[in-house]
Amino acid sequence: MIFVCIGTQIYQFNRLLKKLDDLCAVGTITDCVFAQIGASDYVPQHYQYEKFMSEEDFLKMQRKANLIISHGGTGALIGALKLGKPVIAVPRLHKYGEHSDDHQLQVCEVLEQEQYLRVVWNMEELEIVIRETQKNPTTKEYNRPSNILSIIDEFIQNVNQ
Repeated sequence: MIFVCIGTQIYQFNRLLKKLDDLCAVGTITDCVFAQIGASDYVPQHYQYEKFMSEEDFLKMQRKANLIISHGGTGALIGALKLGKPVIAVPRLHKYGEHSDDHQLQVCEVLEQEQYLRVVWNMEELEIVIRETQKNPTTKEYNRPSNILSIIDEFIQNVNQ
């Protein structure tokens, strides 16, 4: 089962939801897909979804999943990684009205460099990244103390120098 979580922000993430729907519609994705779609207004036709979930139901879905596809929010990513699940991150982008800025790009870049997950940098890569992850899962468990913010801050400072 693939669990898709796009967060509870006020921003939509229709781009990801539609691409997943397209892949399910043509049979590229044959796994059961369940998505938490938040404030998005795109309504999936080929997989199950809920707008918002209780923390308990969200955790149940994470535990049940064989693969988690998540927006680039630190909380969602770290939570999935601490469960030892294979994770694909898809950062929300400001230019599509998916967030107020592009900080998720930096979060995803750090976690990918540390080999915790794979990142979809271009939505056209989603199918390939799903296949690669299912064939060769990245299951490096994130068991470090919650110092991800300092790691990201250090990374950003080094990039800006």
